[in-house]
Amino acid sequence: MKGFVIKTLINAVAIWVAAWIVTGIQLTDGNADWQRKALTVVAVALVFGVVNWLIKPVVKLFSFPLFILTLGLITFVINALMLWLTSWASGKLNLDFHVDGFVPALLGSLIISLVSWGLHLALDDD
Repeated sequence: MKGFVIKTLINAVAIWVAAWIVTGIQLTDGNADWQRKALTVVAVALVFGVVNWLIKPVVKLFSFPLFILTLGLITFVINALMLWLTSWASGKLNLDFHVDGFVPALLGSLIISLVSWGLHLALDDD
């Protein structure tokens, strides 16, 4: 349980950083206070975790030939699509999170991967 909470908070921080850096990713409207933004980003991190847990393995399984053909570079595209799917699911759940297109999703997924990797290194599981 502790690991799940830590991973969710790491994802929340990574999504927050991506929304701060990438102009095509919006996290809440401009008038929201910090508590609303924090709750929204944690909820989006939960949606992101569920999407990555349920859908990403299936997509990776069916795209296995593309992994071989592109030497793994298709992973960047799959991560971008998972972030874009998270944006769509967040919209259906009335969460204030939106990714404007594929390029912001690609840049955002790269930033999320780097930030979460760094935080996982800093916050060792032990």
